[in-house]
Amino acid sequence: MRFKLSIKETLSKLLAQEDTDGDKKITKEDKGPKSFSIQDENGKSYDVKGTYFLSNLMQELVIQQREGKEEANILISHIEEPPSQRISRMIKDYFWDDLTRKIDKNGLAKIVGDEKSEDQTQRIYVPSTDEAAITYYNKLQLENKQLEVVTLPSPITPEYVRSINTKPGILSLKLENGKGVPFVVPGGRFNEMYGWDSYFEGVGLLLDNRIDLAKAMVDNFCYQITHYGKILNANRTYYLTRTQPPFLSSFIREVYEADQSVGLDWLKETLLVAIKEYETVWMEDGKRLCDNGLNRYLAEGIGIPPETEAGHFDEVLSEYAKKHGLSLKEFESKYANRELVNEKLDEYFVHDRSVRENGHDTTWRLDNVCADLNTVDLNSLLYKYEKDFEYLIKTYFNDRLGEYNSAYWNEKANRRKFLVIKLLWNEDDGVFYDYNFKTKRQTQFESASNYFPLWAGLCDGQQATVLVRSLMNNLKEKGGVAGTSKKMDETIAAGKHQRQWDYPNGWAPHQMLIWRGLKQHGYTKELQELVYRWLWMITRNAVDYNGTIPEKYDVVNCTHKVYAEYGNVGTEFEYITTSGFGWMNASYQYGLSLLSNGLRDELDRLKDPDKLF
Repeated sequence: MRFKLSIKETLSKLLAQEDTDGDKKITKEDKGPKSFSIQDENGKSYDVKGTYFLSNLMQELVIQQREGKEEANILISHIEEPPSQRISRMIKDYFWDDLTRKIDKNGLAKIVGDEKSEDQTQRIYVPSTDEAAITYYNKLQLENKQLEVVTLPSPITPEYVRSINTKPGILSLKLENGKGVPFVVPGGRFNEMYGWDSYFEGVGLLLDNRIDLAKAMVDNFCYQITHYGKILNANRTYYLTRTQPPFLSSFIREVYEADQSVGLDWLKETLLVAIKEYETVWMEDGKRLCDNGLNRYLAEGIGIPPETEAGHFDEVLSEYAKKHGLSLKEFESKYANRELVNEKLDEYFVHDRSVRENGHDTTWRLDNVCADLNTVDLNSLLYKYEKDFEYLIKTYFNDRLGEYNSAYWNEKANRRKFLVIKLLWNEDDGVFYDYNFKTKRQTQFESASNYFPLWAGLCDGQQATVLVRSLMNNLKEKGGVAGTSKKMDETIAAGKHQRQWDYPNGWAPHQMLIWRGLKQHGYTKELQELVYRWLWMITRNAVDYNGTIPEKYDVVNCTHKVYAEYGNVGTEFEYITTSGFGWMNASYQYGLSLLSNGLRDELDRLKDPDKLF
């Protein structure tokens, strides 16, 4: 059935009746009659009933209104669309495009003039090693007097980065044929390309046959390594001193194997850049490589991270202000301007920046200790690099790529695996723990990151068996895998304020890595249960709350209404969300690709997971 409706008139009547709290959404919290009759010019009528169907009607009207139409052709099949099908379709047809950005003449205004700009100047920084980009953006500057183009020095030092904290700006990415190479941002308020978010977004893009966009993101990563020395936390000036969890080898491999028409030359070029990143960012002695042969996160930078919200460090700084006999404001100003130096506080901020480099910003697992840890997650990711290099060189380059062959990388992988099992594996608990190389002790902190070895292929069959048992006992909640365990919340974090990567919250990258690890090791029952729990929570919230797909969820109470630092991106919109959240979108598409047909049917019926498993 199809109805031709006046958009303005229908939308006005629908909202007046059903949006009783006036938030321009139709949710389960509205107190309307939950029934709305539509009728077209031919007298055909249909009663739309229930929160989900009513919000779908509103969304379909708004989609066509934003296309410039005055009358909408409404398909009842879209109003009554099964929830999982509708969410997946919206992601594929709308969300990815809405999250895509380019740093060029057409895309620059939105990026440099967003809410993170602290003044009226639209500022872009360009690496000194990219002469073509310098020429391109300087030409744009002549056309736009609000635009300021700054050429970065070489080398880029922490002192320089600190000096431009009051003049923040976007960092240029790759240009190709006079146009910006596109990338996907995490969520609607973001306009920069983030490190590990991009890999997970790429998984979703590949499933939705957006290989062009996934490839473009790999190309932008390679540009960052070539011109900024690393994959950046994100392409903003204040991120120049830190990287993010390394996923480039996986990203390259998955793009190439999804569509080998990207070419063997592309694979060779990107693979050599990934090897360069491995050697210069991760394996340079004295930095992120420790004396024991394993790796850590170690972000450079001086003082307080400038991107944090006002008051974020008040609790920490107050203690030091009191010792120096200064007010909080006076101390913060003197410390920020380096008029007052405190080595212990400097060390605290080394750890804090390293937490942000780790991607888990923030968690009690890493608080004031991150740079002293050989973390399970990082060493699993680098093991995956080594195994990917081994596989790709052997499979596609006749076992020789420049000076490298598969045996070289196999030896490195075996050495890392030996050290990880020696130092990070806990036989008694049947799990891997982060290792403090200063105290020479495991942290014994229960976290989803402890299960990265399942994904990386680092553990053997017996270890996988006990790992899966530990996972299901300690981190499984109604809505999926929690970031940390309830036990950690009750002990380590007792009396402290909640951190967003900790219990009871759950995050898309943890689910996706754990799912793939379970699949690789043949744990089908556990895989299906965890996928279902996560998708059920997302679907239930989307049905009840106008299609909301946000950044994070409370997996214990199965709600997007979470208390957490930095809010919950993706919950603030009017009428319809057009972007969701990047890695949440990807997790939904990936989860659906794994879920059995029978459970897909139960998902559309919103069957409570506790009644299924």
